Amino acid sequence: MPRTVLLAEDDRAIRHALERALTLEGYRVTAVADGVEALAQAHRARPDVLVLDVMMPGVDGLQVCRELRAEGDPTPILMLTALVETADRIAGLDAGADDYVVKPFDVEEVFARLRALLRRTDRAEPDGDGAEDVPEPDGDREAAAGRYLEAAGLRMDPGARRAWRDGDELELTRTEFGLLELLVRNAGIVLDHSTIYDRIWGYDFGPGSKNLAVYVGYLRRKLDRPGAPRLIQTVRGVGYVLRED
Repeated sequence: MPRTVLLAEDDRAIRHALERALTLEGYRVTAVADGVEALAQAHRARPDVLVLDVMMPGVDGLQVCRELRAEGDPTPILMLTALVETADRIAGLDAGADDYVVKPFDVEEVFARLRALLRRTDRAEPDGDGAEDVPEPDGDREAAAGRYLEAAGLRMDPGARRAWRDGDELELTRTEFGLLELLVRNAGIVLDHSTIYDRIWGYDFGPGSKNLAVYVGYLRRKLDRPGAPRLIQTVRGVGYVLRED
């Protein structure tokens, strides 16, 4: 079944060209010209992925992204932006976007990034009937022992996409959860930047990218506790490792 894309772009030429290219690539595309219509369409029928232009009149792409994330919508979002400053890209990630492409872009790059986002979504889909798992009472823990990942005071349930530090549940985005799961599964092992980019985003953004550092910062703010050891360690020039000081 074709994957569905909701495309919001106010530039008519770009919108029509990208809609045609995505359709030829095999996607089923709904294209709109502004953020208000994007939200209406997203509420009408959730797409597999959204492609949002940042700079749109009225409700812009960042506002659309924030609104959907505030509603708990986990649909992967790719931002299109003509803004090339690091702060502008970070603003998109802060709003809840999963990735971005800078204009002018090569359509093949858009295809590659969409494929990577959809692969991550497919890996994150829970097995079974879709009902949310909840932690078992103490008496049932042994029966579910294989379900959890544990390291350095962290406990993760990949099936339910839930995580705890010292018993306190963490509120994590899709990307934050994936990054933390990768670090927990490889606790004590230094993972280089390229490996993390490949496993989380599906490709390497290049040496100038700040994406990984931004998400590590997000995780540290949610994980760290006053007086407690920092769990995610930076190995300068190499990458990151999960371990207690």
